[in-house]
Formats: sequence, C-alpha cells, structure tokens
Amino acid sequence: MLHAVMIKRRKKIPEWKVREVEELAELIKQHPVIGIASIEGVPTAQLQKIKKKLHERYGDRIVTRVAKNTLFRLALSRAGIEPEKLEKYLTGSNMFIFTDMNPFELALILDKTRVTAPAKPGMKAPCEITIPAGDTGFRPGPIMSVFGKLKIPIRVQKGTIWITKDVVAAKPGDEISPELASLLQKLGIEPIEVKISLKAAYDHGLVIPGEELHLDLKEYESKVIEAAKAALWVGVEIGYPEPEVLKIAIPVAVRRALMVAAEAGYVTPETAEFVIRHAVAKALAVVAALGDKAKELGIEVTIAAPQQPEKKEEEKKEEEEKEEEEKEAVSEEELAAGLEGLFGF
Repeated sequence: MLHAVMIKRRKKIPEWKVREVEELAELIKQHPVIGIASIEGVPTAQLQKIKKKLHERYGDRIVTRVAKNTLFRLALSRAGIEPEKLEKYLTGSNMFIFTDMNPFELALILDKTRVTAPAKPGMKAPCEITIPAGDTGFRPGPIMSVFGKLKIPIRVQKGTIWITKDVVAAKPGDEISPELASLLQKLGIEPIEVKISLKAAYDHGLVIPGEELHLDLKEYESKVIEAAKAALWVGVEIGYPEPEVLKIAIPVAVRRALMVAAEAGYVTPETAEFVIRHAVAKALAVVAALGDKAKELGIEVTIAAPQQPEKKEEEKKEEEEKEEEEKEAVSEEELAAGLEGLFGF
C-alpha cells in the first residue's frame, strides 16, 4: 500500500523583507540610541515633511525608517538585542529613529520639529483660526455663498473676490464645519500642527519610556542654578581655596570675626570702633527695654541734636555702617560672578 507523503512547502520570504531586516540590523549596530515614535494618525505628506526637516538639519546624525514591527523584532535579534525589552512599544504604526544623540536631546528635537496640515471636517480647532483680509484670487460664483454662510465679509474687485477684514473663523475647541475646512484648504491655510513623539528610547541597553524623556527646561535650569548656588555656599563656609570662592568667603569671614570681637569685647585698633558701637547699641537697647524704670534708677539718655555739618558727618557714618553690614550678605552680582568663575555660566 502506497502512502502519500504530504510535504509542506515553506513559503518563500520576499527578498525585500530580507534586505529590510539586514539594513535595520545594521542601523541598530551602528547607533547606540534607538527611538520608537508613533506615527498613528500622521498624514503621509506631513510625515515626509518631518523626515525632510530632520535630514536637512541633522544629516546622518538622525536616521529615520518606517518599518513593520515584525521586521524590526527580527532586526533586534540579528543585532543581539532581546526584542522583549521593547516589545510593549512595538504596536501600531511606528517610525524607528537611529542616532548617537542623547535620547533627551532627541525628544526635544522631535518636539520642536513641527509641520502644518489642513483641517478636516469634524476636527476641533486647536487654536484660533483667522482668515486674513485680502484678495482670495477666486472668481465670483457659487463660492460667494460659502463666504456668506461663514459670515465672512467680501467684495468683488477687479474680477476677484476680496475679504474686506480679518475674520476669526473658529476659536479653540470649535468644531470645524465641512464648509470651513474646504475654504481653508482652498485658501492654503493649514491650522493643524503635526509632530511625532517618542514612545520610548533604547540607550546603550537602557529602555527609557517616552513620558520620562520630556523635560521642563526652565525648571531644570532653575534647579541646576540652585544647586550651583548651594555648592558655592558650601565652598564659602569651608573656605575652599578657589579664587572665585575666596572673593566671597574672605569678606564674610572678616565680618563674622568683627561680630565675635564685638560680643567678646575684644579691643584692637581694628575692632575698637566696631566694639564700642556694638556696646552702645546694646546699652541703648537695655534703656529702651527698662522704659520708665530707667528714670527711677537714675538712668537718662540724652541725644543732642547735632548741628548741620555734624548731621552730614553722622549720615556719612550711617552709610559706612550700612556698607559694612552689606558685606555680610552676598549680593546677586557676587553670586553670579562666583558661579561664572566656578561653573562657566
């Protein structure tokens, strides 16, 4: 009895798929950072514009490829990377980005690389849409009724339709009607802004989710400056022998030494005036605190009204005292100078 042997013939893999996997694997090997960006809902024309902008600005530093997720998984395996690491991000339509840039820098670049697109009926206006005054180039005809329906004032001049004044056709959140979408397209107004965002980045073996790649630069800069100021103050406190630190630390140390001398009553030619002034101030404070009891104890303080020249001299002394006190507090300018010297800000 003859037995029929059924042999399943393996389906031949198209040559273009083989080449695609090989090329992707080579790109993965050549670039330490791989970005996965969703292109769901991004029109083909706008995607091409984004890719063109990236190529024009960054050349071969950013290489983009739109490929099937199945082929990218195979390429990862070929390049020695476990596909499981990125499996959760390999859904929907994706563009794969290969670069040697820091992934945070890449995310910032993609956020800034935006193109415009025509509005579609039913869309919500993302911003205020204004139709400017001027010559539309349209000949008078049925389209005039569209302007009327949208309450856009027009006039016919030299054989064409002119819009007589700027008109806000839609406010943020308004639904765009079919008539408005059609008119905007005819006028060449593209109010929709399109960009792509990273779902994740693979950096030297580390997977960083997309939401962690977006930094608030102003907040980040503020934190760096605060950290630098704190570091500068540590240097001031320990007297770190760095010229820019010592410019602030020495005046602070002198001021503190004078305060210690005043409290201790240590008199030298350099501290005498400061010690006496401090003592007088304390004495006056005690008298003020005693109030009426000061008179009962026979303590009476009389402050003679100085003559005009003396008054000027007193004002001069007060200014000098104020300048001395200001030495203790480090000004913003001193901080800025110290930071610049230390960190090159």
